[in-house]
Amino acid sequence: MADLVDRARAAVTDRAELPGMSLMEHLAELRTRIIHAVVYLLIGFAVAYAFHEKLYGIVQAPLDQLGIPLNFTHPTDGLNLYLKTSLVAGAILASPFILYQVWLFISPGMYANEKKYVWPFMSATILLFLTGAYFGYRILPGIIKVLVMDFGKQFHPILTIEDYTGFFMAVILGLGICFELPILIFFLSILGLVDAKFLIKHIRYAILVIFIIAAIICPMPDPVSMCLFASPMLVLYMFGVGVAWFFNPKRRKEKEAKAA
Repeated sequence: MADLVDRARAAVTDRAELPGMSLMEHLAELRTRIIHAVVYLLIGFAVAYAFHEKLYGIVQAPLDQLGIPLNFTHPTDGLNLYLKTSLVAGAILASPFILYQVWLFISPGMYANEKKYVWPFMSATILLFLTGAYFGYRILPGIIKVLVMDFGKQFHPILTIEDYTGFFMAVILGLGICFELPILIFFLSILGLVDAKFLIKHIRYAILVIFIIAAIICPMPDPVSMCLFASPMLVLYMFGVGVAWFFNPKRRKEKEAKAA
């Protein structure tokens, strides 16, 4: 922890030379970016809602493979399902524009040579999220089969729209967010908070945190399933080590000095 604090102080000192903004300017900029992001989200939601029946088919597909129908206990459950799926799909559609607003907000605190990574950053962020979400979607039927037809075989399954939607979103979005680990490491690296040596040195703590997260998002209680969720994150962490090595500011400065 002390090492991380020292790195944070060094990163702040290193960027002290960058053009500064007052607190009110930061707040005004944050307000502008949030408003733009919300507008893009609403546009994405409107577009996605136009296809809400097809989105429902995607959500229902894992249950159709197992022959399990969805039930509702409240008159608004069907509408809520359409709204939730449209909101998530709309956020995915609008994500390039929302991420660009995030980049515009943080870019004043970055060097010119770091700002060139905007398009790789946005492409990698979206690709990793979709990969994680797709991975979750592909294993979802197997998860439901184990939970409903194996552990719950002596009971009659009645899956409600509300419960299934929450379960579906937790698996899909949880894995999608977990797959963003290299992006997090990328930001920490260019800010000088971590490097490859630091990540390797503290890998035991990283493994512990990864398995804790896997235990939280994994809907099944057995260790094998938890390992199934943790394995991609461990691979992504090691990929993040490579990202930290490549984008480490000190390494780039040394390389530029040798080239000069």
